This record gives sequence, structure tokens and C-alpha cells, in this order.
Amino acid sequence: MLAITGASGAIYGYRILEELRKRGHEVHLVISRNADFVLEHELGKSREELEGMASCAYAPEELHAPIASGTCLFDAMVIAPCSMKTLACIANGIEDNLITRCASVALKEKRKLVLVPRETPLSPIHLENMLKVARAGVVVLPAMPAFYGKPSTVRELVDYIVGKVMDALGVEYEYPRWPTGKR
Repeated sequence: MLAITGASGAIYGYRILEELRKRGHEVHLVISRNADFVLEHELGKSREELEGMASCAYAPEELHAPIASGTCLFDAMVIAPCSMKTLACIANGIEDNLITRCASVALKEKRKLVLVPRETPLSPIHLENMLKVARAGVVVLPAMPAFYGKPSTVRELVDYIVGKVMDALGVEYEYPRWPTGKR
């Protein structure tokens, strides 16, 4: 399961979706309403384009969707990018849309939940919320690329984070690794 929220960094969600689909994974997609503008502004992509790439897509208001139940057996959930609002809701058990409900389901069912927060600088409240979810078992994977692979394009910087997400999911993906930086 993949969710894309309205934080800057829509490219992360888009590239994760591309790579998971390329590898034959079933991807259920939820895009927040605030992400619509960011997708268009940053990528020139529409909600419909991304939904067309997914196995299934749901509106963020569809709290009756199958993925909102613990009986839906999804393996993992990634929220990329993850807005600070979404992080705060997850950290405090607020299930105000399908994204935060699914994150709550992942937590209660002990499934992998990976958040890719994209904000800077971080306030003490942001940090406390990250600590709170990390203590609950969430993988907090900030969009902080490494430079030892000597990236020369924005795509290489993005794909480093995509690689870290894939590692967290247990999905094979080639990207620069320490210490050689080779692919």
C-alpha cells in the first residue's frame, strides 16, 4: 500500500510506485487532496495518471474501502512523502482520512509502516511525533539522500531514498551502497 500526501517531494511516491509496479507488486494507492496540487506543480502529473499506474486506487475520504480494515491482508504501507500533519495524526491515533486509518491498521496489525517525512527544519513537535511513531515500530525514513555514490542528477538523489524504502520493504533494488558507492 502506498500513500502520497501534500508535502513537497511527490517524486518519492511516484518513483516508489513505478519501481514496485515494475517488480510486479500489487500497489493500493491513496493520494491526499493536498497532494493533487503538489503532483501537478512538482511533476506535471495528475492524480488520475498515478491512479492508473496502481493496482487499486481509493479516494482519501473512502473510509469504507477494504484497506481500512485489519482483515485486509496488505504486507506493508509506505507514506511518501509524509506531511507533518499526517505524521501528527498517526502519532496521536487520529484517523481522519483513509491514509491515517490505514496507518493505524498497519500499527495495530503489526505490519510494516514506512514514513518518508519531507520537511526542514524540524520543530521539537515534529521530532517528538517521529520518536513516538518510531517507538510504536514505524520506520521513519526522512528524505535525506547520501552523497557517497557521487550523484550527478536529482533522479539519483531521489532513487537513493527509493532504495532505502525498498530495503525497508525487503524488495530488491540496486542503488549506491557504502563504502564503494557502486550500483
